[in-house]
Amino acid sequence: MQSRSLKTKTVTVFIIILYCVSFTFAFLLSIWFNHYYFVSRKKQYDMQAKVLVKRYVKTLKNDNYDSRKRLHDDTILVGSYVDADVFITDNMGYVSTESNPKFKNIEFQNFMAPDIEELRQGQSIEKKGAYKDVFKEDMYIYMRPAMDNGMFKGAVAIFTPISQMRLELAKIYSLIWSLAVLIGMAGSYLMYYFTKKIITGPLDEINKAATKISKGEVERRVYLKCNNEINELAEAFNSMADSLEKVEKNRREFISNVSHELRSPITSIKGFIGGILDGVIPRDKENYYLSITYEEIQRLTRLVNDLLDLSAMEAGKFTLSITEVDVNEIIRLCVIKFETRINEKKLKVDVVLEDEHLYVFGDRDRLIQIVTNILDNAVKYVNEGGNIKISTRTRSDKVLVSIFNDGPQIPDEDLKNIWERFYKSDKSRTSKQSTGLGLPIIRNILTQLGQDIWVENGKKYGVTFYFTLKKV
Repeated sequence: MQSRSLKTKTVTVFIIILYCVSFTFAFLLSIWFNHYYFVSRKKQYDMQAKVLVKRYVKTLKNDNYDSRKRLHDDTILVGSYVDADVFITDNMGYVSTESNPKFKNIEFQNFMAPDIEELRQGQSIEKKGAYKDVFKEDMYIYMRPAMDNGMFKGAVAIFTPISQMRLELAKIYSLIWSLAVLIGMAGSYLMYYFTKKIITGPLDEINKAATKISKGEVERRVYLKCNNEINELAEAFNSMADSLEKVEKNRREFISNVSHELRSPITSIKGFIGGILDGVIPRDKENYYLSITYEEIQRLTRLVNDLLDLSAMEAGKFTLSITEVDVNEIIRLCVIKFETRINEKKLKVDVVLEDEHLYVFGDRDRLIQIVTNILDNAVKYVNEGGNIKISTRTRSDKVLVSIFNDGPQIPDEDLKNIWERFYKSDKSRTSKQSTGLGLPIIRNILTQLGQDIWVENGKKYGVTFYFTLKKV
Protein backbone atom coordinates (compact mmCIF):
# COMPACT_ATOMS: atom_id res chain seq x y z
CA MET A 1 0.00 0.00 0.00
CA GLN A 2 2.84 2.38 0.85
CA SER A 3 4.58 1.61 -2.45
CA ARG A 4 1.36 2.16 -4.42
CA SER A 5 0.80 5.37 -2.48
CA LEU A 6 4.31 6.53 -3.38
CA LYS A 7 3.72 5.58 -7.01
CA THR A 8 0.40 7.45 -7.10
CA LYS A 9 1.82 10.53 -5.40
CA THR A 10 4.95 10.58 -7.56
CA VAL A 11 3.07 10.15 -10.84
CA THR A 12 0.37 12.64 -9.78
CA VAL A 13 2.94 15.30 -8.92
CA PHE A 14 4.80 14.71 -12.20
CA ILE A 15 1.55 14.85 -14.21
CA ILE A 16 0.44 18.06 -12.49
CA ILE A 17 3.83 19.64 -13.20
CA LEU A 18 3.72 18.40 -16.79
CA TYR A 19 0.21 19.77 -17.41
CA CYS A 20 1.10 23.07 -15.72
CA VAL A 21 4.15 23.44 -17.96
CA SER A 22 2.21 22.32 -21.05
CA PHE A 23 -0.75 24.65 -20.39
CA THR A 24 1.51 27.55 -19.47
CA PHE A 25 3.38 27.05 -22.74
CA ALA A 26 0.06 26.86 -24.64
CA PHE A 27 -1.17 30.04 -22.92
CA LEU A 28 2.02 31.95 -23.74
CA LEU A 29 1.99 30.60 -27.28
CA SER A 30 -1.63 31.74 -27.70
CA ILE A 31 -0.76 35.24 -26.50
CA TRP A 32 2.24 35.34 -28.81
CA PHE A 33 0.23 34.09 -31.78
CA ASN A 34 -2.56 36.63 -31.12
CA HIS A 35 0.04 39.41 -31.24
CA TYR A 36 1.72 37.84 -34.28
CA TYR A 37 -1.64 37.49 -36.08
CA PHE A 38 -2.55 41.17 -35.75
CA VAL A 39 0.98 42.32 -36.61
CA SER A 40 0.90 40.10 -39.72
CA ARG A 41 -2.56 41.40 -40.66
CA LYS A 42 -1.36 44.98 -40.28
CA LYS A 43 1.67 44.30 -42.51
CA GLN A 44 -0.54 42.58 -45.07
CA TYR A 45 -3.08 45.42 -45.06
CA ASP A 46 -0.33 48.03 -45.23
CA MET A 47 1.27 46.30 -48.21
CA GLN A 48 -2.03 46.06 -50.12
CA ALA A 49 -2.95 49.62 -49.13
CA LYS A 50 0.34 50.87 -50.62
CA VAL A 51 -0.55 49.23 -53.93
CA LEU A 52 -3.96 50.89 -53.98
CA VAL A 53 -2.46 54.24 -52.91
CA LYS A 54 -0.09 54.16 -55.89
CA ARG A 55 -2.94 53.17 -58.21
CA TYR A 56 -5.18 55.94 -56.76
CA VAL A 57 -2.51 58.66 -57.12
CA LYS A 58 -1.84 57.51 -60.67
CA THR A 59 -5.56 57.62 -61.43
CA LEU A 60 -5.78 61.17 -60.11
CA LYS A 61 -3.00 62.22 -62.51
CA ASN A 62 -4.55 60.42 -65.46
CA ASP A 63 -8.26 60.67 -64.76
CA ASN A 64 -10.20 58.70 -67.38
CA TYR A 65 -12.62 55.83 -67.55
CA ASP A 66 -10.00 53.13 -67.96
CA SER A 67 -7.88 54.27 -65.04
CA ARG A 68 -10.94 54.59 -62.77
CA LYS A 69 -12.13 51.12 -63.83
CA ARG A 70 -8.69 49.64 -63.19
CA LEU A 71 -8.64 51.28 -59.74
CA HIS A 72 -12.07 49.82 -59.00
CA ASP A 73 -11.00 46.34 -60.17
CA ASP A 74 -7.84 46.52 -58.07
CA THR A 75 -9.91 47.51 -55.02
CA ILE A 76 -12.20 44.51 -55.51
CA LEU A 77 -9.14 42.24 -55.98
CA VAL A 78 -7.47 43.50 -52.80
CA GLY A 79 -10.71 43.13 -50.82
CA SER A 80 -11.03 39.56 -52.03
CA TYR A 81 -7.38 38.82 -51.28
CA VAL A 82 -7.41 40.10 -47.70
CA ASP A 83 -11.04 38.98 -47.14
CA ALA A 84 -12.08 42.47 -46.00
CA ASP A 85 -14.06 45.53 -47.10
CA VAL A 86 -11.87 48.13 -48.80
CA PHE A 87 -12.75 51.79 -49.36
CA ILE A 88 -10.92 54.58 -51.17
CA THR A 89 -11.79 58.18 -50.28
CA ASP A 90 -10.77 61.55 -51.64
CA ASN A 91 -9.00 64.29 -49.68
CA MET A 92 -12.31 65.35 -48.12
CA GLY A 93 -13.16 61.88 -46.83
CA TYR A 94 -15.83 61.10 -49.46
CA VAL A 95 -15.95 57.50 -50.73
CA SER A 96 -14.97 57.21 -54.36
CA THR A 97 -14.43 53.44 -54.69
CA GLU A 98 -15.45 50.37 -52.62
CA SER A 99 -14.70 46.65 -52.94
CA ASN A 100 -18.18 45.41 -52.02
CA PRO A 101 -21.20 46.41 -54.13
CA LYS A 102 -23.46 46.42 -51.06
CA PHE A 103 -21.75 49.64 -49.96
CA LYS A 104 -22.57 51.38 -53.26
CA ASN A 105 -25.06 53.56 -51.43
CA ILE A 106 -22.33 55.32 -49.42
CA GLU A 107 -20.41 56.52 -52.47
CA PHE A 108 -19.87 60.26 -52.45
CA GLN A 109 -20.64 60.37 -48.71
CA ASN A 110 -18.27 61.87 -46.13
CA PHE A 111 -17.22 58.48 -44.75
CA MET A 112 -13.92 59.27 -42.98
CA ALA A 113 -14.84 62.51 -41.30
CA PRO A 114 -13.77 61.30 -37.76
CA ASP A 115 -10.25 60.45 -38.90
CA ILE A 116 -9.61 62.84 -41.78
CA GLU A 117 -7.50 65.30 -39.80
CA GLU A 118 -5.13 62.59 -38.55
CA LEU A 119 -4.81 61.14 -42.05
CA ARG A 120 -3.95 64.59 -43.45
CA GLN A 121 -0.91 64.53 -41.15
CA GLY A 122 0.35 61.55 -43.19
CA GLN A 123 -0.18 59.06 -40.36
CA SER A 124 -1.65 55.58 -40.81
CA ILE A 125 -4.44 54.62 -38.41
CA GLU A 126 -5.02 51.24 -36.74
CA LYS A 127 -7.93 50.77 -34.35
CA LYS A 128 -10.82 48.53 -33.33
CA GLY A 129 -14.53 49.18 -32.83
CA ALA A 130 -17.73 50.15 -34.63
CA TYR A 131 -17.55 52.81 -37.38
CA LYS A 132 -20.32 55.30 -37.77
CA ASP A 133 -23.57 53.74 -38.93
CA VAL A 134 -21.91 51.65 -41.62
CA PHE A 135 -20.30 49.03 -39.31
CA LYS A 136 -22.17 48.58 -36.03
CA GLU A 137 -20.19 45.51 -34.91
CA ASP A 138 -16.60 45.72 -33.75
CA MET A 139 -14.19 45.98 -36.67
CA TYR A 140 -10.45 45.90 -37.14
CA ILE A 141 -9.74 49.09 -39.06
CA TYR A 142 -6.63 50.08 -40.96
CA MET A 143 -6.32 53.36 -42.87
CA ARG A 144 -3.41 54.60 -44.95
CA PRO A 145 -3.24 58.14 -46.34
CA ALA A 146 -2.56 58.71 -50.05
CA MET A 147 0.21 61.33 -50.22
CA ASP A 148 1.67 62.87 -53.35
CA ASN A 149 4.56 65.29 -52.98
CA GLY A 150 3.55 65.89 -49.38
CA MET A 151 -0.01 66.66 -50.32
CA PHE A 152 -2.93 64.66 -48.92
CA LYS A 153 -4.92 63.24 -51.82
CA GLY A 154 -7.16 60.75 -50.04
CA ALA A 155 -6.95 57.46 -48.13
CA VAL A 156 -7.38 53.70 -48.34
CA ALA A 157 -9.45 52.11 -45.53
CA ILE A 158 -9.69 48.37 -44.83
CA PHE A 159 -12.40 46.98 -42.51
CA THR A 160 -12.49 43.40 -41.15
CA PRO A 161 -15.00 42.13 -38.55
CA ILE A 162 -13.33 41.27 -35.24
CA SER A 163 -15.63 38.22 -35.00
CA GLN A 164 -14.20 36.93 -38.27
CA MET A 165 -10.65 37.38 -37.02
CA ARG A 166 -11.51 35.72 -33.69
CA LEU A 167 -12.95 32.77 -35.59
CA GLU A 168 -9.64 32.36 -37.41
CA LEU A 169 -7.73 32.74 -34.14
CA ALA A 170 -10.04 30.22 -32.44
CA LYS A 171 -9.01 27.56 -34.94
CA ILE A 172 -5.36 28.17 -34.12
CA TYR A 173 -6.09 28.26 -30.38
CA SER A 174 -7.96 24.97 -30.55
CA LEU A 175 -5.00 23.42 -32.35
CA ILE A 176 -2.52 24.77 -29.77
CA TRP A 177 -4.58 23.61 -26.76
CA SER A 178 -5.34 20.24 -28.37
CA LEU A 179 -1.63 19.72 -28.83
CA ALA A 180 -1.05 20.78 -25.21
CA VAL A 181 -3.58 18.19 -24.00
CA LEU A 182 -2.13 15.49 -26.25
CA ILE A 183 1.39 16.30 -25.05
CA GLY A 184 0.12 16.16 -21.45
CA MET A 185 -1.55 12.78 -22.04
CA ALA A 186 1.45 11.31 -23.85
CA GLY A 187 3.82 12.75 -21.25
CA SER A 188 1.63 11.38 -18.44
CA TYR A 189 1.73 7.89 -19.90
CA LEU A 190 5.49 8.06 -20.43
CA MET A 191 5.91 9.49 -16.94
CA TYR A 192 3.85 6.67 -15.45
CA TYR A 193 5.69 4.02 -17.47
CA PHE A 194 9.19 5.23 -16.69
CA THR A 195 8.37 6.06 -13.06
CA LYS A 196 7.11 2.51 -12.62
CA LYS A 197 10.08 1.04 -14.47
CA ILE A 198 12.83 3.18 -12.95
CA ILE A 199 11.57 4.14 -9.47
CA THR A 200 8.44 2.52 -8.08
CA GLY A 201 8.93 -0.87 -9.75
CA PRO A 202 12.37 -1.45 -8.20
CA LEU A 203 11.10 -0.04 -4.89
CA ASP A 204 8.26 -2.56 -5.02
CA GLU A 205 10.81 -5.34 -5.45
CA ILE A 206 12.80 -4.07 -2.48
CA ASN A 207 9.59 -3.74 -0.43
CA LYS A 208 8.52 -7.30 -1.28
CA ALA A 209 11.95 -8.63 -0.34
CA ALA A 210 11.88 -6.65 2.92
CA THR A 211 8.44 -8.11 3.74
CA LYS A 212 9.73 -11.64 3.05
CA ILE A 213 12.78 -11.04 5.25
CA SER A 214 10.59 -9.68 8.04
CA LYS A 215 8.70 -12.99 7.91
CA GLY A 216 11.89 -14.97 8.37
CA GLU A 217 13.02 -15.58 4.77
CA VAL A 218 16.46 -14.05 5.41
CA GLU A 219 17.89 -15.63 2.26
CA ARG A 220 15.71 -13.35 0.07
CA ARG A 221 17.63 -10.89 -2.16
CA VAL A 222 16.87 -8.16 -4.71
CA TYR A 223 18.40 -8.21 -8.20
CA LEU A 224 17.78 -5.12 -10.35
CA LYS A 225 18.86 -4.39 -13.92
CA CYS A 226 19.52 -0.70 -13.52
CA ASN A 227 22.53 1.51 -12.94
CA ASN A 228 21.38 4.30 -10.64
CA GLU A 229 20.86 5.23 -7.00
CA ILE A 230 18.08 2.64 -6.61
CA ASN A 231 20.51 -0.07 -7.72
CA GLU A 232 22.89 1.20 -5.03
CA LEU A 233 19.97 1.01 -2.59
CA ALA A 234 19.32 -2.58 -3.69
CA GLU A 235 22.99 -3.45 -3.18
CA ALA A 236 22.89 -1.86 0.27
CA PHE A 237 19.67 -3.78 0.98
CA ASN A 238 21.32 -7.05 -0.11
CA SER A 239 24.32 -6.24 2.06
CA MET A 240 21.97 -5.64 4.98
CA ALA A 241 20.18 -8.91 4.17
CA ASP A 242 23.53 -10.71 4.17
CA SER A 243 24.25 -9.26 7.59
CA LEU A 244 20.79 -10.23 8.84
CA GLU A 245 21.24 -13.75 7.50
CA LYS A 246 24.59 -13.96 9.24
CA VAL A 247 23.07 -12.58 12.45
CA GLU A 248 20.21 -15.06 12.20
CA LYS A 249 22.65 -17.90 11.61
CA ASN A 250 24.75 -16.76 14.56
CA ARG A 251 21.62 -16.45 16.69
CA ARG A 252 20.57 -20.00 15.91
CA GLU A 253 24.07 -21.31 16.47
CA PHE A 254 24.28 -19.30 19.69
CA ILE A 255 21.01 -20.72 20.99
CA SER A 256 22.09 -24.21 19.96
CA ASN A 257 25.50 -23.82 21.61
CA VAL A 258 24.10 -22.28 24.78
CA SER A 259 21.52 -25.06 24.98
CA HIS A 260 24.23 -27.67 24.55
CA GLU A 261 26.63 -26.02 26.98
CA LEU A 262 23.89 -25.65 29.61
CA ARG A 263 22.38 -29.08 29.07
CA SER A 264 25.68 -30.94 29.50
CA PRO A 265 26.52 -29.83 33.08
CA ILE A 266 22.86 -29.81 34.14
CA THR A 267 22.47 -33.39 32.90
CA SER A 268 25.61 -34.44 34.80
CA ILE A 269 24.49 -32.69 37.98
CA LYS A 270 21.00 -34.17 37.75
CA GLY A 271 22.38 -37.66 37.08
CA PHE A 272 24.91 -37.71 39.92
CA ILE A 273 22.57 -36.15 42.51
CA GLY A 274 19.76 -38.46 41.39
CA GLY A 275 22.08 -41.46 41.72
CA ILE A 276 23.04 -40.43 45.25
CA LEU A 277 19.42 -39.84 46.29
CA ASP A 278 18.28 -43.14 44.78
CA GLY A 279 21.14 -45.04 46.41
CA VAL A 280 22.52 -46.22 43.07
CA ILE A 281 25.92 -44.68 43.89
CA PRO A 282 27.69 -46.40 46.83
CA ARG A 283 28.27 -44.23 49.91
CA ASP A 284 32.04 -44.55 49.64
CA LYS A 285 31.82 -43.01 46.12
CA GLU A 286 29.47 -40.15 47.05
CA ASN A 287 32.24 -37.64 47.81
CA TYR A 288 33.89 -38.44 44.48
CA TYR A 289 30.70 -37.83 42.51
CA LEU A 290 29.84 -34.79 44.59
CA SER A 291 33.23 -33.31 43.69
CA ILE A 292 32.43 -33.92 40.00
CA THR A 293 29.04 -32.29 40.53
CA TYR A 294 30.75 -29.31 42.16
CA GLU A 295 33.08 -28.95 39.14
CA GLU A 296 30.06 -29.04 36.81
CA ILE A 297 28.38 -26.33 38.89
CA GLN A 298 31.56 -24.24 38.66
CA ARG A 299 31.61 -24.80 34.90
CA LEU A 300 27.95 -23.74 34.70
CA THR A 301 28.73 -20.66 36.80
CA ARG A 302 31.65 -19.71 34.50
CA LEU A 303 29.43 -20.15 31.45
CA VAL A 304 26.67 -17.96 32.87
CA ASN A 305 29.19 -15.30 33.97
CA ASP A 306 30.84 -15.33 30.56
CA LEU A 307 27.45 -15.01 28.85
CA LEU A 308 26.51 -12.10 31.09
CA ASP A 309 29.86 -10.38 30.42
CA LEU A 310 29.55 -10.87 26.67
CA SER A 311 25.94 -9.67 26.65
CA ALA A 312 26.90 -6.57 28.66
CA MET A 313 29.77 -5.84 26.27
CA GLU A 314 27.62 -6.15 23.15
CA ALA A 315 24.90 -4.00 24.77
CA GLY A 316 27.47 -1.30 25.60
CA LYS A 317 26.81 -1.63 29.33
CA PHE A 318 30.19 -3.13 30.21
CA THR A 319 32.34 -0.57 32.01
CA LEU A 320 36.08 -0.69 32.66
CA SER A 321 38.00 0.90 35.51
CA ILE A 322 40.93 2.44 33.67
CA THR A 323 44.06 3.02 35.74
CA GLU A 324 47.84 2.84 35.29
CA VAL A 325 48.76 -0.85 35.42
CA ASP A 326 52.15 -2.61 35.37
CA VAL A 327 51.64 -5.17 32.58
CA ASN A 328 54.95 -6.91 33.45
CA GLU A 329 53.70 -7.56 36.99
CA ILE A 330 50.44 -9.01 35.64
CA ILE A 331 52.38 -11.40 33.39
CA ARG A 332 54.53 -12.57 36.31
CA LEU A 333 51.43 -13.19 38.47
CA CYS A 334 49.70 -15.17 35.71
CA VAL A 335 52.77 -17.34 35.07
CA ILE A 336 52.98 -18.12 38.81
CA LYS A 337 49.28 -19.03 38.79
CA PHE A 338 49.92 -21.61 36.06
CA GLU A 339 53.04 -23.01 37.73
CA THR A 340 51.37 -26.30 38.72
CA ARG A 341 50.05 -27.02 35.21
CA ILE A 342 53.37 -25.95 33.68
CA ASN A 343 55.25 -28.40 35.88
CA GLU A 344 52.73 -31.19 35.18
CA LYS A 345 53.40 -30.90 31.43
CA LYS A 346 57.14 -30.24 31.96
CA LEU A 347 56.96 -27.04 29.93
CA LYS A 348 59.75 -24.53 29.43
CA VAL A 349 58.48 -20.96 29.86
CA ASP A 350 60.67 -18.08 28.69
CA VAL A 351 59.54 -14.65 29.91
CA VAL A 352 61.25 -11.70 28.20
CA LEU A 353 59.99 -8.39 29.58
CA GLU A 354 61.09 -4.91 28.56
CA ASP A 355 62.30 -3.13 31.72
CA GLU A 356 61.40 -4.10 35.26
CA HIS A 357 58.12 -2.19 35.13
CA LEU A 358 56.05 -1.30 32.06
CA TYR A 359 52.97 0.77 32.75
CA VAL A 360 49.91 0.83 30.52
CA PHE A 361 46.36 2.19 30.70
CA GLY A 362 43.80 -0.54 31.44
CA ASP A 363 41.53 -2.36 33.88
CA ARG A 364 43.77 -4.51 36.08
CA ASP A 365 41.25 -7.34 36.58
CA ARG A 366 40.42 -7.47 32.88
CA LEU A 367 44.08 -7.44 31.84
CA ILE A 368 44.64 -10.39 34.16
CA GLN A 369 41.66 -12.07 32.48
CA ILE A 370 43.20 -11.44 29.02
CA VAL A 371 46.67 -12.80 29.88
CA THR A 372 45.17 -15.74 31.80
CA ASN A 373 42.95 -16.74 28.91
CA ILE A 374 45.70 -16.62 26.28
CA LEU A 375 48.21 -18.34 28.56
CA ASP A 376 45.61 -20.99 29.39
CA ASN A 377 45.23 -21.74 25.66
CA ALA A 378 49.02 -21.90 25.25
CA VAL A 379 49.40 -24.39 28.13
CA LYS A 380 46.41 -26.37 26.96
CA TYR A 381 47.53 -26.88 23.34
CA VAL A 382 51.33 -27.09 23.66
CA ASN A 383 52.80 -30.59 23.59
CA GLU A 384 54.27 -32.09 26.77
CA GLY A 385 57.80 -30.79 27.27
CA GLY A 386 57.08 -27.96 24.84
CA ASN A 387 58.02 -24.27 24.94
CA ILE A 388 56.13 -21.10 25.76
CA LYS A 389 57.54 -17.63 25.30
CA ILE A 390 56.00 -14.44 26.68
CA SER A 391 57.41 -11.03 25.79
CA THR A 392 56.63 -7.35 26.03
CA ARG A 393 58.15 -4.52 24.02
CA THR A 394 57.38 -0.90 23.31
CA ARG A 395 56.28 0.31 19.88
CA SER A 396 55.82 4.07 19.72
CA ASP A 397 53.00 4.88 22.19
CA LYS A 398 51.88 1.26 22.51
CA VAL A 399 53.06 -1.86 24.29
CA LEU A 400 53.00 -5.07 22.27
CA VAL A 401 52.46 -8.27 24.26
CA SER A 402 53.10 -11.63 22.56
CA ILE A 403 52.46 -15.16 23.88
CA PHE A 404 53.98 -17.98 21.80
CA ASN A 405 53.64 -21.75 22.11
CA ASP A 406 55.29 -24.33 19.88
CA GLY A 407 52.25 -26.59 19.76
CA PRO A 408 50.20 -27.46 16.65
CA GLN A 409 49.33 -24.60 14.32
CA ILE A 410 45.75 -23.39 13.91
CA PRO A 411 44.33 -24.45 10.50
CA ASP A 412 43.85 -21.54 8.10
CA GLU A 413 40.10 -22.15 7.91
CA ASP A 414 39.89 -21.80 11.71
CA LEU A 415 41.99 -18.64 12.05
CA LYS A 416 39.10 -16.33 11.08
CA ASN A 417 36.60 -18.19 13.30
CA ILE A 418 38.42 -18.43 16.64
CA TRP A 419 36.91 -15.08 17.71
CA GLU A 420 33.37 -16.40 17.28
CA ARG A 421 31.31 -17.35 20.32
CA PHE A 422 31.47 -21.04 21.30
CA TYR A 423 33.90 -21.78 18.47
CA LYS A 424 36.38 -24.53 19.32
CA SER A 425 38.90 -25.40 16.64
CA ASP A 426 39.74 -28.79 18.15
CA LYS A 427 36.66 -30.04 19.94
CA SER A 428 38.25 -33.40 20.69
CA ARG A 429 41.07 -31.71 22.64
CA THR A 430 39.03 -28.96 24.27
CA SER A 431 38.50 -29.62 27.95
CA LYS A 432 35.25 -29.10 29.78
CA GLN A 433 36.85 -26.08 31.47
CA SER A 434 36.47 -24.11 28.22
CA THR A 435 33.21 -22.34 27.44
CA GLY A 436 34.25 -21.18 23.97
CA LEU A 437 33.66 -17.57 25.04
CA GLY A 438 37.11 -16.62 26.28
CA LEU A 439 38.57 -15.21 23.07
CA PRO A 440 35.41 -13.25 22.09
CA ILE A 441 35.36 -11.70 25.57
CA ILE A 442 39.01 -10.61 25.57
CA ARG A 443 38.64 -9.17 22.06
CA ASN A 444 35.66 -7.12 23.26
CA ILE A 445 37.67 -5.90 26.26
CA LEU A 446 40.57 -4.80 24.06
CA THR A 447 38.16 -3.18 21.60
CA GLN A 448 36.71 -1.08 24.43
CA LEU A 449 40.28 -0.09 25.30
CA GLY A 450 40.79 0.94 21.66
CA GLN A 451 43.42 -1.76 21.13
CA ASP A 452 43.94 -4.75 18.83
CA ILE A 453 44.44 -8.50 19.18
CA TRP A 454 45.41 -11.00 16.50
CA VAL A 455 46.94 -14.44 16.06
CA GLU A 456 49.60 -15.74 13.67
CA ASN A 457 50.92 -19.20 12.86
CA GLY A 458 54.68 -19.62 12.83
CA LYS A 459 56.54 -20.32 9.60
CA LYS A 460 57.02 -24.01 10.46
CA TYR A 461 55.38 -24.58 13.84
CA GLY A 462 53.77 -22.85 16.80
CA VAL A 463 51.16 -20.16 17.33
CA THR A 464 51.59 -16.58 18.61
CA PHE A 465 48.88 -14.34 20.06
CA TYR A 466 49.58 -10.59 19.94
CA PHE A 467 47.72 -7.73 21.61
CA THR A 468 48.49 -4.07 22.15
CA LEU A 469 47.97 -1.73 25.11
CA LYS A 470 48.22 2.04 25.47
CA LYS A 471 51.54 2.95 27.08
CA VAL A 472 51.55 5.44 29.94
